[in-house]
Amino acid sequence: MYNYKLFLPTAGIGSRVSGQSNNLNKGLIGIDNKPVLSHIIEKFHPQVEIVVALGYGGDYVKQYLEIVYPERNFTFVVIDKYEGEGTGLGLTVNSCKQHLQCPFVFVSNDTIFEEQLYFDEIKYNWLGYSTTKAGNDYRSLELDEDGNVISLNDKTTDSEDFSYIGICGIKDYKDFWKYMKEKKSLTMGESYGILRLLKQYNFNSFKFTWYDTGNKKSLINAKEKLKSEHQPNILEKEDEAIWFANNKTIKFSTDTSFIKDRVTRTNSLDFYVPKVINSSDNFYTYDFIEGEVFSKKVTGKKFEYLLSWLDDFWKPVDLNDEDRDEFTTKCRDFYEHKTIDRIQLYYDKFHNRDVDEIINDNKLPLLIDVLDRLDWNWISDGEPTRFHGDLHFENILINKTNDGLPFSMLDWRQNFGGRYDYGDIYYDLAKLYHGLIISHDFINKNFYHYSRELNTVYYDFHRKNTNIECENMLQAYVEDNDLDWKKVKVITALIFLNIAGLHHYPYCHLLYYLGRTMLTEEVA
Repeated sequence: MYNYKLFLPTAGIGSRVSGQSNNLNKGLIGIDNKPVLSHIIEKFHPQVEIVVALGYGGDYVKQYLEIVYPERNFTFVVIDKYEGEGTGLGLTVNSCKQHLQCPFVFVSNDTIFEEQLYFDEIKYNWLGYSTTKAGNDYRSLELDEDGNVISLNDKTTDSEDFSYIGICGIKDYKDFWKYMKEKKSLTMGESYGILRLLKQYNFNSFKFTWYDTGNKKSLINAKEKLKSEHQPNILEKEDEAIWFANNKTIKFSTDTSFIKDRVTRTNSLDFYVPKVINSSDNFYTYDFIEGEVFSKKVTGKKFEYLLSWLDDFWKPVDLNDEDRDEFTTKCRDFYEHKTIDRIQLYYDKFHNRDVDEIINDNKLPLLIDVLDRLDWNWISDGEPTRFHGDLHFENILINKTNDGLPFSMLDWRQNFGGRYDYGDIYYDLAKLYHGLIISHDFINKNFYHYSRELNTVYYDFHRKNTNIECENMLQAYVEDNDLDWKKVKVITALIFLNIAGLHHYPYCHLLYYLGRTMLTEEVA
């Protein structure tokens, strides 16, 4: 029996990590492919009730916790006023008072620690600290030789005391709430109640192995220190995320139709993709599958086996004349119109333009002129099959176990021009080729180069010799199946142009100029 609750305030807008949180609540920032909130929650026993204050991005927080931890007991408190004058941590804490009429552990939603907190009860008041010197970034603790707290100090530039890390245990909750009625608590947050309790009660201290995620510098540091080698290389996007928590894989998107279509598509993808076990407006989950992404195990023999396995997956679809015309129209929209829109997104987002440029010592024509010369009827003459839609090596898992299946395909595309049951095999082939050219592993390690001076651009990137060997195999597969290798290369170039605006600087520019160069080589 647990006589206490865990209190997680997540209402704030996270202004100190602005630009780093992909417009999410800072509790959902991914650290080692797992949100900060999961790092915290999983340190507590599953039977401990959790009170969560919701504000900025609160709907996403609530959906995430309910879908990932259905076995846990949550109480959600909506903080309507979470930004502007009169708001702050103090208001958030006081708004949750009625649900915390018992001892409780307070944890800031930007605090990660390594220690497990599986105790049965709170026997005394305590504060958590790190041996990191506080400086002017954090409140500090002064301790006596027995580890008792002498004082909780304000932020000062010359503090040599230990950092208070935003985690504490409150046993004497009645007096805590009595003090939090005072006006000063609104600006000081939980610290005010603690300061008043310190005058009346003894506080012990706990030392933690701490990683702060509450400002840009510390967040970057936490991401670097907690990065696991075994985790897949998932490039961050502004409106999507993939996380791993509670033995689940979690997909997030701000687009509700995206999630709905993804879940719907599992019917046609059958056992080739994991079975979705739960979904909400912005999330779906499936059981975590033991295995390793194909990118870490690429060999010629493995790739040859993968192609033979995919040969069964790419089940052809026979279309009548009317459906064929519709499919061709969808291909035209998918390849031409989407590409033009995405290129404009890249221009707008990164303030670039289609101008005369020298790229890797070659003067290339304007991109618009190359696109005008492209035979869109030829590109749009697709081959309808069952399809994945984002078939690069990071989305192909070599299974350790899974009913004897050698592979599982992950992160499938939500539709192809609105169709769930079939799409263009050329798009899957081009995605494979895309993964053979650009390695996410190398991108994550910054094994690429982009520079610009006036109208002269240089780019370069590392590429594995094994991937070149696999490229030859892919070309042979395409040609042996009476498909058009040139079309695969052109669509791959269009993919690079499409995704340039979706990725970070300077990787965005590498994608754009690589796509522009490849397209020019094939079309000119």
